[in-house]
Amino acid sequence: MKFLNFILFLIIFTFINACNQKANENENRNETSVAPNRELSNDFKKYWFSGEAEITTYKLDQFRYNEQREGTVSLIYVTEDFNTEAQVKTDKKNNNSEPILKLNAVKKFTTGIYPYSIMESTFYPLNKEEHALKVTASSQEWCGQMYLQLNNNKNFKLIAHSYFEDLADTALNLKKIWLENEIWTQLRIAPNKLPTGDIEILPSFEYLLLNHKTIHPYTALAEFYQKEELSVYKISYPELDRTLKIYYHNEFPYNIEKWEETVIINGKEYVTSAIKMKTIKSDYLNKNSNKDLSLRDTLNLD
Repeated sequence: MKFLNFILFLIIFTFINACNQKANENENRNETSVAPNRELSNDFKKYWFSGEAEITTYKLDQFRYNEQREGTVSLIYVTEDFNTEAQVKTDKKNNNSEPILKLNAVKKFTTGIYPYSIMESTFYPLNKEEHALKVTASSQEWCGQMYLQLNNNKNFKLIAHSYFEDLADTALNLKKIWLENEIWTQLRIAPNKLPTGDIEILPSFEYLLLNHKTIHPYTALAEFYQKEELSVYKISYPELDRTLKIYYHNEFPYNIEKWEETVIINGKEYVTSAIKMKTIKSDYLNKNSNKDLSLRDTLNLD
């Protein structure tokens, strides 16, 4: 009997050890897997590596606190070198430098007496076909501030700070999935590489912060369709009763004309929309003199 028990123990031990070894092999494979190189067209290089940013302003119709609010959105796309180790903009090129397409999305609107200012930044790699290297978002209004940051390491590492108790100071890790924030950069590079069908995705940081939603992957349906002369990329979140539609030109540089975000609350639809006003190319970092204020008029920001 002791001999049979020993044989049974040996079989179980061998099985468990083999499973652990297999799991470690899969983990190591995931950590050391190399993302495929991204092929950038000559048109892309000519347009985006010109030393100028693309600045587009949109007229905003924002749903907030059961009412519609007027405001503006500015999308600032620019290429720059990114330090992949420190995960910040590179001051001087080094071995850790990697070119990225950065999007700063700035939204401003007012609710009654007090204003909202929301900014989301996405740092998207150009050399490799991989997820955003970093995403940040901050929201400021008279009640307080909120901040969310994601860093792309072996997995997604997130930190959050908020004046609301439900989020407060939070740190968590997530598996690598699609990010709604990176959709806006991937679309400008190669919209045909965007995911379709049933996907796991993290909603936009703005949406998560303003609506106090749990930060975790959500199931969504992603699809393309044509609306007159514009292509549309649509993401539907059944669990959130939320839909995002991005309307863009299906020829390079894939300019975004407008978008609509629809939410259903107590059976009623509410829509936040943005429609393009003006696009310019500019080395805006050097346009910081009072004589450059007229450019704000050009962008319909005043």
